Amino acid sequence: MKYVDEYRDGATAQGYARAIARQVTRPWTIMEICGGQTHTIVKYGVDALLPPSLTLVHGPGCPVCVTPIELIDKAVEIAARPNVIFCSFGDMLRVPGTSDDLLAVKARGGDVRIVYSPLDTLRVAREHPDKQVVFFAVGFETTAPANAMAVAQAKREALGNFSMLVAHVLVPPAMEAILASPQNRVQGFLAAGHVCAVMGYREYEPIAARYRVPIVVTGFEPLDVLQGVAMCVAQLETGRAEVENQYARSVRREGNLAAQKLLTDVFRVVPRTWRGVGEIPQSGLGLRDAYADFDAERRFGAAAAATQTDSGCLSGLVLQGVLKPHQCPAFATRCTPERPLGAPMVSSEGACAAYYRYRRLQTAGAPVAERAS
Repeated sequence: MKYVDEYRDGATAQGYARAIARQVTRPWTIMEICGGQTHTIVKYGVDALLPPSLTLVHGPGCPVCVTPIELIDKAVEIAARPNVIFCSFGDMLRVPGTSDDLLAVKARGGDVRIVYSPLDTLRVAREHPDKQVVFFAVGFETTAPANAMAVAQAKREALGNFSMLVAHVLVPPAMEAILASPQNRVQGFLAAGHVCAVMGYREYEPIAARYRVPIVVTGFEPLDVLQGVAMCVAQLETGRAEVENQYARSVRREGNLAAQKLLTDVFRVVPRTWRGVGEIPQSGLGLRDAYADFDAERRFGAAAAATQTDSGCLSGLVLQGVLKPHQCPAFATRCTPERPLGAPMVSSEGACAAYYRYRRLQTAGAPVAERAS
């Protein structure tokens, strides 16, 4: 198949769809593992262009959604302290913890601020030397370099009133956890282009070989996704299991080496619990001992509260591609963006939020017991 670099051409999209349909000879299930790609698929109806035997399911591609409840509880506990200015990206404020969220702390008078960069938090710390200033560091490998830079800068400046609550997660271990699950039905992956822009895609090659699963590094435009699907289907139909790069305009195999060195200098790989999924070994980042003074968990000694799973929320099954959002009984009834039961309905990248925004009316009354199809 000939691939082209046109991104908003409807005729080209239809051409891709027809070419994909000609290739497909049996049912296949492909998972995108990026919230941005999920929203592209749902908003533009990319999946509706595909043959019925080709299923797209949505993985744990939203870092806000997979931040564990115990870390939300720690954030709430720290933010409620009178001498603390707690800084976060805006989509974390309404993520529910065990009994509260950061927006409720702010409503009760806590100094909770939305920032657009971790470097904004350093400025706040300089301006308020009498306060403890904490940044909630959430994200995949994409946002980790900027957060590492902020910690390194704080150390150079000896900013003793700055610390970071780290909740970073890593994509490849999550992919392996999905593939190793007895519930797994994923036969190919669309990998997140922005993650690979930082990390490259060498670390995906052993996964493709070990599990015999094609992985295509993919961008975020509708035609990017269609091209990624076409490349993945071509591998599946010919029995290949390789890593290919659809997003060559932004991604190199080796990634951004300078950013990777910064990550290695500041962070170490640690186990991490993923909300709705459970603990995945070696799937998170934590501060190295050399930067322990900037670790908010150590500084505040915030103990993990007794947590409970989201009542009536099936987000774990959604994040693993077992269910689609509208197949959860609570979807658009007891769980809405205004009153979310789980994080995927809150985050701007959450799959449940995408379905609520773009497909709530089409999926109303859909059977809730069936698996993703």
